[in-house]
Amino acid sequence: MKILITGATGFIGSHIARLLVERKDIVRALVRPTSRIDNLANIPCERCIGDLTDAASLREAIKGCEVVYHAAADYRLWSRDPQDLYRSNVEGTRNLLCAAKEANVQRVVYTSSVGTLGIPDDGGDGDEKTPVTLDDMVGHYKRSKYLAEKEAERFCSEYGLPVVIVNPSTPVGEQDIKPTPSGKIILDFLNHKMPAYIDTGLNLVDVRDVARGHLLAEQLGDPGEKYILGSQNISLHDLLSMLADITGQPAPTLRIPHGIVTALATVDTFVMDRLLHMQPHIPLEGVKMAHKRMYFSSEKAKTALGYVPGDIRYALERAVKWFSVQGYVE
Repeated sequence: MKILITGATGFIGSHIARLLVERKDIVRALVRPTSRIDNLANIPCERCIGDLTDAASLREAIKGCEVVYHAAADYRLWSRDPQDLYRSNVEGTRNLLCAAKEANVQRVVYTSSVGTLGIPDDGGDGDEKTPVTLDDMVGHYKRSKYLAEKEAERFCSEYGLPVVIVNPSTPVGEQDIKPTPSGKIILDFLNHKMPAYIDTGLNLVDVRDVARGHLLAEQLGDPGEKYILGSQNISLHDLLSMLADITGQPAPTLRIPHGIVTALATVDTFVMDRLLHMQPHIPLEGVKMAHKRMYFSSEKAKTALGYVPGDIRYALERAVKWFSVQGYVE
């Protein structure tokens, strides 16, 4: 089977590409001219130059492909021009889905995020049916992904395009080249740049399990449905304690109240963003997201797809080793 994958040079996408090659599929990777291709170094696939904002390049890339994996996204909690996120995540998704519709592909697997889902007010686990609106989205990244997910749903319901949506939680593991905000937590710990923590929590998952979940969604997922690909709900305090146990480095013991962190982030964002036009040290969007524990349930994916996530400690150990070997640790 011939498959087009966007975002194949990235964290999740490169793991998907590797599994597809191992499955003996013919893989075509959409690659921007400016993309780092380190993650594709040992993956035998066709590289097709294109961009989500260039509709013509997408129509060319998708020719002859039966399945599309759309794993590309602009994942940042700060941008000098926030419209860049909407151009890539919303308009880019719409462009790709238009090309997939014209090419009559058999299946599209769209990589969304748990960031587009609702979080129960009682602190329980969110799932695919937890009520949520655009007004609940904190920041431009989450808003852009929410709107992109709505495009995927619309193309399925209005045009009959067989789109299956997956919502990964917070993946960790090797090949996080940027790194992602979740990888930045690990890297800041390793570089002794996390002297304190806040009371928050997230759902961690091995990036390899996320990739396997994508293939399961392609094979067994129902068009129009979405599936959370997560693993373990864990507090930031316990995550840092696990990293301390893995590395032998001490975990921070000072917990800072949310109000103080929000005030620091507000000042930092004003100075760095508004005055110096540089990336803030403490992105305000990330701090606002941390006000709620982002805990989720993957029961639907487990039941419907046979999704079985593994131990996150193993993924954290690989992440620590990869960052160290690749020279990210100072």
